[in-house]
Amino acid sequence: MRYWIVHWLLSGIALFIVAKILPGIEVDSLGAAFIAALVIGLVSATVGLILKILLLPFIIVTLGVVYFLINGLMLKLASEFVPGFRVNGCLPAIIGSILLTVVDYVLSRMAGLR
Repeated sequence: MRYWIVHWLLSGIALFIVAKILPGIEVDSLGAAFIAALVIGLVSATVGLILKILLLPFIIVTLGVVYFLINGLMLKLASEFVPGFRVNGCLPAIIGSILLTVVDYVLSRMAGLR
């Protein structure tokens, strides 16, 4: 349980950092980033998982490019449900999903989770 809470907190911080770096992704507060991180996780675990299973052949053929598109879509979809979190456009969503993965990985390594 502790692992999941720490991972969620780090994901919220990572989202806040990405929003400060990347124009097109906006987070009003750290609290909104934590809520957005929770929604992104839930959306990715449900809709994202279904899309990744259905589009697996395309993911393989495109060497993973479709995977980034799906993750960008999950970011954009989560922004529709969370007040204070906005993703303005498809390109910021895709770049943001890649950058979010990298920042989340670095923070998790620094915290000793990976």
